[in-house]
Amino acid sequence: MLRKLWTQLEDAERKFRRSWGKDISTPSARRWAKLHYHLFDHAFLRILWTNFWPVAPGVWRSNQPTHARFEKYAAMGIKTVVNLRGEDKHAHYLLEQESCEALGLTLVNAKLWAREAAPSRRILAVIDALRKAEKPMMFHCKSGADRAGFVAATYLLVFEGASIQEAKKQLGLKYIHLDFTATGVQDYILDIYEARLVLGPIGFEDWIRDEYKAKPIQEAWDGRRPAADIAQELMR
Repeated sequence: MLRKLWTQLEDAERKFRRSWGKDISTPSARRWAKLHYHLFDHAFLRILWTNFWPVAPGVWRSNQPTHARFEKYAAMGIKTVVNLRGEDKHAHYLLEQESCEALGLTLVNAKLWAREAAPSRRILAVIDALRKAEKPMMFHCKSGADRAGFVAATYLLVFEGASIQEAKKQLGLKYIHLDFTATGVQDYILDIYEARLVLGPIGFEDWIRDEYKAKPIQEAWDGRRPAADIAQELMR
């Protein structure tokens, strides 16, 4: 009974949250959109907390930037912003799009999820976006902890020739990433790849393209199965 009531409350809150904050075309609408941005997207936390860190020369990771931070990054010479949250109808995206247009920043949308293993096509689309992006560039998700951490690890593996051990450091407490929560699936993907390397050499991008399968990996993570077992199964 209590679980059903809690689910109903969550559904009602989600419906309310998604019912507004989609318009910045008038001063009144903009005020409501900014309220939505700060209240539901927690933008007030990101005014001072940036989670902005270098990944490689000319490449940075971050949480969702405010306009003032976009101004700072443009002044640093950043040319491209890769948005790992994807295109959206709500204020956080509308305001980001507006900021990038005003500052001459190229905005690229490449959606991933923090608590789910993304389909291979999504990960390959991110890699493609990173490959094509004009540098200096930065990429961000909401908190800069989970999706940004996974993409930072991916960047190091694909473009910098980093070891898997070095790449995995991009997912850690330093970035407020908690591997014991649902977002630990991002670590698990890298653990499986690390186990796969024991069986024979394969580049990360090739592994994502040829062997990686999101659904079995997600199910294995939910069941907390050993990464080595999944690496072997995905090879077959």
